Amino acid sequence: MPVIGNNYPPAGFYFKVVIDGMPDSDSEFQELSGLSMSMETQSVKEAGENRFTHQLPLPARAEPLVLKRGLKISSPLVEWCRKAIEDFSFSPKSLHIFLLDVEGGSQGSPKPLMAWHLVNAYPTKWEISGLNAQNSDIAVETIQINYNYFTKSS
Repeated sequence: MPVIGNNYPPAGFYFKVVIDGMPDSDSEFQELSGLSMSMETQSVKEAGENRFTHQLPLPARAEPLVLKRGLKISSPLVEWCRKAIEDFSFSPKSLHIFLLDVEGGSQGSPKPLMAWHLVNAYPTKWEISGLNAQNSDIAVETIQINYNYFTKSS
């Protein structure tokens, strides 16, 4: 039986998001979801064959990435979202997601266990959580990002 290191299974709470052209301080998120690719199929009937239909694969489709963090009043990331959504002015960027080792590297800095690189990412939705005077919750902004595809490395 193979020996599995201390980082199996890896912790899902220690991650880093890097967006090309954005400062590191603007890329801190409390939650990330939607890192997903799926492939649909198309049914094709063959003349004279009544027992089944052929299921042919279609190109893969990337699901939108959803990022959540405490609301920032002003930031380059929010400005990027505003330009795309309000001005319909897009500047796609590369986006990198790193799942980090909780134990840290040899110098105490976190080392990436896995990385995903999203190609041609652009914002498609910006949302603020509901405001409620009866709760003491912080305001959370949610940013939805679409992209063409991602590659994974470990």
